[in-house]
Amino acid sequence: MTTLLISDLHLHPGAPEITEGFLKWLNERARGCDALFILGDFFEAWIGDDLLDLGEHDPTGNAALAARIAAALKRLADGGTAIYLMHGNRDFLLGERFASEAGATLLPDPSVVALGGQRVLLMHGDSLCTRDEAYQAFRAQARNPLWQEQVLSMPIQDRIALARQLRDQSGEANSNKAEDIMDVTPGEVVKVMAEHGVTTLIHGHTHRPAVHEIEVDGQPAKRFVLGDWQPDKGWEIVVENGSEPRLQALTLS
Repeated sequence: MTTLLISDLHLHPGAPEITEGFLKWLNERARGCDALFILGDFFEAWIGDDLLDLGEHDPTGNAALAARIAAALKRLADGGTAIYLMHGNRDFLLGERFASEAGATLLPDPSVVALGGQRVLLMHGDSLCTRDEAYQAFRAQARNPLWQEQVLSMPIQDRIALARQLRDQSGEANSNKAEDIMDVTPGEVVKVMAEHGVTTLIHGHTHRPAVHEIEVDGQPAKRFVLGDWQPDKGWEIVVENGSEPRLQALTLS
């Protein structure tokens, strides 16, 4: 039994090396594994599943990229691998249509799953960064079904422009924030783990890969943080045959 977990690939047409590295990883590393969990920010941006209708008529190249990725995931799923997709702060509009075409299941954030014989809490991780109050206000808005419905009703070109605007605003805002504000709040981590009755948490989002030993309700616990993918390097967590999760770097080039 082998389960793989990844996060924060931020796939987009401007980073073909990451796309090719991921597709190679799917074919050589993930093929034959029992389950694959993708914990958010799989795509750099997602403006709605109807992006897939644009095909070659999408000047940004995102439609062709999305179709190629969905087809690759579907081949993996058809081979017997269960695939789970969690929303991130970049691709929170990923919907059931893309999941279906990719042979995947959308996974709520947070979710508790059985891995390695224990209950493990999976999250994207952005909700743990409670000291970033401005972002948390946006997150609450972006997860509101009414707001999402309003955005998805916009013409697709307007959504493309909106996604570009939100990325620019995010980059500008983050450049003015202290580093610790954009990391998780330790107290929130312990609180959420205690609420779910777990001693193991796996998340991404912060781009700070590490394994943190902490304490939850008087018990030793661990927080595993997945790293983001770069043209030459990626990150995965492996759980094999009931073993403890193992965080490791990947060479992509």
